[in-house]
Amino acid sequence: MIYPTRRAVVAVAAGMPAALVVGVLAPAGWLAGPIWIGVMLLAMVADALSGGSRSRLALDEPQRPFLSVARTAAIAFTTRFGKGPVPGRAEAALDADDRLGLQPRFARSDVEGRAATFDFSLTPERRGEGRLHRLWVRWTGPLGLVWKQQTFVLDIDAPAGTDLQGVREEAVRMLARDALMGSKTQVDRGEGSEFEALKEFQTGMDPRAIDWKQSARHLHLLAKEFRTERNHHVVMAIDGGRAMCEPVGGAPKVDRAINAGLLLAYACLRAGDRAGFYSFDSAPRLLTGVVSGLDAFRQLQHAAGRIDYSAEETNYTLALNTLAAKLRRRSLVVVFTDFTDPTAAELMIDASAHLLRRHLVLFVVMQDEELEAMVDAEPFEPADISRAVVSAGLLREREAVVARLRRMGAHIVEAPAARIGPALINTYVDLKRRDLL
Repeated sequence: MIYPTRRAVVAVAAGMPAALVVGVLAPAGWLAGPIWIGVMLLAMVADALSGGSRSRLALDEPQRPFLSVARTAAIAFTTRFGKGPVPGRAEAALDADDRLGLQPRFARSDVEGRAATFDFSLTPERRGEGRLHRLWVRWTGPLGLVWKQQTFVLDIDAPAGTDLQGVREEAVRMLARDALMGSKTQVDRGEGSEFEALKEFQTGMDPRAIDWKQSARHLHLLAKEFRTERNHHVVMAIDGGRAMCEPVGGAPKVDRAINAGLLLAYACLRAGDRAGFYSFDSAPRLLTGVVSGLDAFRQLQHAAGRIDYSAEETNYTLALNTLAAKLRRRSLVVVFTDFTDPTAAELMIDASAHLLRRHLVLFVVMQDEELEAMVDAEPFEPADISRAVVSAGLLREREAVVARLRRMGAHIVEAPAARIGPALINTYVDLKRRDLL
């Protein structure tokens, strides 16, 4: 496609008044307008012929992008001009599904060595199938009077999945900093309640670990060493209902929960425990059962990818009672949910009571930074005061629900959405050290 640039339109528009004046003053001046238009058309044709061939523009095979929710990924397209004149600069526009979060949609690049590379970035807002549709490339001739445009049909699949890279990076930082339980001798021994061995008592050891009977027999102070219990069952119960599909920090809450759940699952498998996933909204949707060994982490990744978004209200009574009936052994049940509706929160508390009779329940709650910002914001108009009052009421209701859950014996992890994973791991390690699992 070839079409005039703004410069050509301005030149024609600016020349026509002058041609009109000449046509009034000179006898044969009526020819000035057509002559001026003809000159501009010839210039545009010359500009088009010397500006690079559309048919010889080729697109290198683009790589399929690997996308994760709320994580920016770069994607580049390289075009190459064939024989003939080459423009100095080119522009491109990309057409993609809205869920992929394309920014920017337009890019510019200098043509170097007959090649132009256009860089775009994709930040998906939702998991699911996405597609890159078309790429438009255009450039001007040396006079800047015409645009030449070429369209490339891409039809590239660009699925957006769970942010496994973020999980992997957080796991590396966590293991390097804390040396998770069971990964090193000094952490595996000395914690837990299972007897490991006797060791000569040294300064700094817990005096309560001294075995007085064995010390009297051997005439030396001997202390007991313990090892961390393994093979606990940990189930990540993820609420995929309407409230959990709302975005927080650029990603839906359910995706934040999946990332934190995968991080905890990796920690459990590495520590010798068993881990599994359970998802629910208006009804139970997924139950993997518990698996063990680091090789099973890939299985949990695929299961987490099947957790879908839902516009339905969460049925806590059906979901938690079903989970309680499925679990055959005392387990740590980690519930990722959000309770904004007082009625739903009351139902959740009633359903949790049945689960707490046999299992250790840990609720993961993401701090609502938007509500907190409304409460702390300085009011400038009456609407600001109304928003602050309503937000404060919602926060008080949430605190009341959290307090009731704590009184019932549940444990609570409450942290910003971006830090929910490390906070959950710290709580898991603390529960193991206190021998509560």
